[in-house]
Amino acid sequence: QVQLVESGGGLVQPGGSLRLSCVASGITFRVYAMDWYRQAPGKERDFVARIRSDGSTNYADSVKGRFTASRDSAKNAAFLQMNSLKPEDTAVYYCNAASVSLGRNFWGQGTQVTVSS
Repeated sequence: QVQLVESGGGLVQPGGSLRLSCVASGITFRVYAMDWYRQAPGKERDFVARIRSDGSTNYADSVKGRFTASRDSAKNAAFLQMNSLKPEDTAVYYCNAASVSLGRNFWGQGTQVTVSS
């Protein structure tokens, strides 16, 4: 059974930081790219960041320079360090494990991030 469990969300003031975690089980973690998406109320789910199995990364323009994706294969975990948070970063954040070669894609349950004073 595949599980992706996110944690680390919460309420933070503008300018603050949070670190999201996504722990995977039931998959061969090293062959999956780990993506982060977010969905604000009334909006579509948008891409935030990707970290591939080789450690290369991509980011949405809106978070470049503020967010950093990382992964720890020993822990089957992916992380999203979010700095200089803005109110517009408020959303439910989801991790996604994607393998093109295996044709598989799995979602976590999401974690709420609220940026407000």
